[in-house]
Amino acid sequence: MTAIPGEPAAGSGRRLKVGQLARRSGLTVRTLHHWHEIGLLVPSCRSASGHRLYDGRDLLRLQQILSLRQLGFPLEQVRDLLDAGRLSPLRVVEAHLERVREQLSAQQELVARLEHVASRLRAAGTVSADDLILAVEATRMYENYYTPEQLGQIRARGELLGEARIREVEAEWPRLIAEVRSQMDAGADPASDTVQALARRWQALVDEFTGGDPGIEQGVAKVWKNEPDLAQKHRIGSLDGAMFEFMGRALAVMKPEG
Repeated sequence: MTAIPGEPAAGSGRRLKVGQLARRSGLTVRTLHHWHEIGLLVPSCRSASGHRLYDGRDLLRLQQILSLRQLGFPLEQVRDLLDAGRLSPLRVVEAHLERVREQLSAQQELVARLEHVASRLRAAGTVSADDLILAVEATRMYENYYTPEQLGQIRARGELLGEARIREVEAEWPRLIAEVRSQMDAGADPASDTVQALARRWQALVDEFTGGDPGIEQGVAKVWKNEPDLAQKHRIGSLDGAMFEFMGRALAVMKPEG
C-alpha cells in the first residue's frame, strides 16, 4: 500500500470511513467490504452516527495484508497469519522489501540482455527470426541454471573478452568437440598425450568463459548435459553425457604442462 500523506500512524486518533480509505489507498469499496465480511480487515471503530471507521491499527494491518498478498499468500492464509500474531509488522515489510529487491534485480538483468540484443542489431542492421528464437531459448535455459549474480559475472566476462574473441571461441568449440569425438570413437585412453592436449584446450575454453568460478563451471556442465537440443541448435557439436564422462576422466588425470 502506498503511504497516505498526512494520515495517522498506528495509534493516532484520526480515522477514515470506508470511502475515504478506498480513495486514498487505491482499493475499491467493494474489496474493503469483502475483506470486512471474511474477517480480514475489520474496522475497529464506529462514528457517533454508526459508520465503521478505520484507525491507525487498521492501516498497519492493511499494509501487512498487501505485503503478504504480494508475497503470494491467499487471503484466507493472510488472515490466519495475522490473527495468530506470529508475524511482526517489521518482519512482513522486510520480507516484502526483499521480494521487491529480487524483482528489481531480475528487471535489471532483463535490461542488460535487451541492451545486448539491441547492440547486436545496431551493428548488424538486422537479425533473423531463427536467431531471435535461439536467443530466447538460450536465455530461458541459462536462467534455469545460473543465479542472477552468476549471470552478471558471465555478462561481465563477455564484455571483458570482447565480441571478436567470443566469435573465436564459438568457432573453436565445434572443432574441439569433433576432435574429442574422434578420440572417443577410436577408443583412446583419457590419459594419452593426445587426449590430454584436448583436455587442456577444453579447460582453457571453460575457464575463459567462467573466469575460474566453480559455480558457473558446474552450471555450464549442467546446461549441456541436460539440454542436448540446445547444443545441436547452436551448432557446437555432438555433446552428450558420454563425452562429458570421457572428458571428466581426462581432466581428472590431467597434469600441468612442463
